[in-house]
Amino acid sequence: MSEVGADTADSALQGRAGAASMTFSFMSLLRLFLRTWPYLKPQWKHILAWFSLQFLSGVVISLLTLVLFDVFNNKILLAEPLEPLQATYLLLDTDYVETETLTVEQRRVVRNRTIMYVIFGYFLLIVLIQRIVTTYYEMWIAQRINQHLRVAMVENAEHLSLRYHSHARTGDAIYRVFQDSAMISSMIDTVILDPINMLWSCGLAFFILWLFSPWLGLLVVAAAVPIIWLVAWFTPRLQRRSWLARRSNSDLTSRIQEISAGIRIIKANQAEAIAIDRFNADSHSALDNAFWLRIEMIIMYALIALIIGTAIMLGDYVMAGWTIDEEATYLGGAIAIVGFTVWNLGAFQAAKSRAGQYYFWGAALISKWSIMQDMAIGLDRAFFLLDLKPDVEDSEQAVDVPAPIDEIGYGNVQFGYDSDQPILQGVHLTARGGTITAIVGDTGSGKSTLMSLLLRLYDPDSGTVSINGTDLKDIRIASLRHNVAIALQQNVLFAATVRNNIAYAADGVTEADIHAAARIACADDFIEELPKGYDTELGERGGRLSAGQRQRITIARAIVRDTPILILDEPTAALDAETEQQVLRNLAEWGRNRVLFLITHRLSTIRNADQIAFLEDGRIQETGTHETLMAIPGGRYRRFVLAEGGEAGSDE
Repeated sequence: MSEVGADTADSALQGRAGAASMTFSFMSLLRLFLRTWPYLKPQWKHILAWFSLQFLSGVVISLLTLVLFDVFNNKILLAEPLEPLQATYLLLDTDYVETETLTVEQRRVVRNRTIMYVIFGYFLLIVLIQRIVTTYYEMWIAQRINQHLRVAMVENAEHLSLRYHSHARTGDAIYRVFQDSAMISSMIDTVILDPINMLWSCGLAFFILWLFSPWLGLLVVAAAVPIIWLVAWFTPRLQRRSWLARRSNSDLTSRIQEISAGIRIIKANQAEAIAIDRFNADSHSALDNAFWLRIEMIIMYALIALIIGTAIMLGDYVMAGWTIDEEATYLGGAIAIVGFTVWNLGAFQAAKSRAGQYYFWGAALISKWSIMQDMAIGLDRAFFLLDLKPDVEDSEQAVDVPAPIDEIGYGNVQFGYDSDQPILQGVHLTARGGTITAIVGDTGSGKSTLMSLLLRLYDPDSGTVSINGTDLKDIRIASLRHNVAIALQQNVLFAATVRNNIAYAADGVTEADIHAAARIACADDFIEELPKGYDTELGERGGRLSAGQRQRITIARAIVRDTPILILDEPTAALDAETEQQVLRNLAEWGRNRVLFLITHRLSTIRNADQIAFLEDGRIQETGTHETLMAIPGGRYRRFVLAEGGEAGSDE
């Protein structure tokens, strides 16, 4: 364990705000576990059936165990007559009950019947029903519940605006969905069924001990008091340690995701050592926090074991004295249940066994309580994604996108990812149907943000974005995004066929539509040359294609949706000049009745636009055609073009 990790864990317990807040009272735990009900409810019939199987098999096994213990110790070994209930179990007549002692032959019959009817049935009951059937059934139910929660988490995360996703670490969301959500799989077993079974077993063992002697009952109660106090004292510490362990594992998952996503940059910059150092630090932190969580548990268990051991030794000492003196058991041992009227070796062993069972199930219950604390932290982290409310939502009066689209307008739009750092300030822009508008500006000027507002990935802080005069906030999000297609500069492709990549998220497209989109994007020629044409499987992120080929498939994916609004973010950055001009000509022909936006730095692309909007300092500083803007002496767009080396001459 690293010293840094140990110091980090210790400092957390000395007042670290994040971890300190991650503690739950008993009622908070109860409310948190009750929140899982909507995800358990669809499986309630299966849960009830499973619980009934577990309960019935548990009752039968407990009764059989008690019967077997008495039959072996007193009837077979000591030749005592059977109890009426025992004779009924073994299908024997009253001769085995109405006698002072069993004969040798009767004892053999009892032994053989016990082995044939009880032990064989006992084995089948435990192995086939409780171990195989109920275990498999439990796994099946748990996975269905977990699936329900995971889908709900991802669905809610998808509806959050990019304002959240731009600040959240991807690995953290992955860990919450994959690991934290898994806690619900153990809900029925760990929080409901196991504690009930354990409490039932403890209660039954306590009751039998009390029948032997109330003093034994008092002893186990006396031992329970300091144990409960210890558990109460350790509970918030376990919760804090669990929170740190899960958070550090979440950070580790994020680090792995970052390294995997940026492996090319890492290799290109010979930064492998830096990446390994950062991964090593996160990994040590995760291991150390998990280590300290288990140390807390071990210390708690050790102290509890000390109390239990002391109680067991005291109990053995007292029971040994009663056995030596052959004292009567309490109420005559309640013969029908316990089967012992005086303290003898059999009574000592039976009582000792019940005391051991009481402490065993009590310790198991404490272990489950410890696991519940980690489960509570995991569930709380899982519910975090469900509790996040989307910044962008439909209004109650939301309508569909007006058709046909004649005009898209930005009116005094202001927006910033953080309130104190505005990106767009007072933006005014109008784009009409059948035109291509190029959004131009330096890196970081807000070009992509401007288009994100059109998709309602964000809402403006003030001002309006409208279609035909209707504010986007009054248009249904699903309808809006159904009418807007976008091709991103990142050229995200999937490990699927070329056909499936082009048709991604485009419902009802035909083979002819896919081929037509590929032709417009100038992708049809190289696709036909692939080993299986449109059926060629692409590697992860389209790694088998060149940058230009990936870009053209991305453009085809946007075109095939056949939307009235198309946004192309640096659409031709990876294309050669000839292919670029052909793609732009095709897009101009295809987009005659549509609104096209181009975000680009390439002057050859800009010149073909019907309107150029030059964005600087968060404002649209100039709008017009290329020729109009270049004719402005000292104009901002003119200086931009000259700085790019796109025109000869000087700015006079």
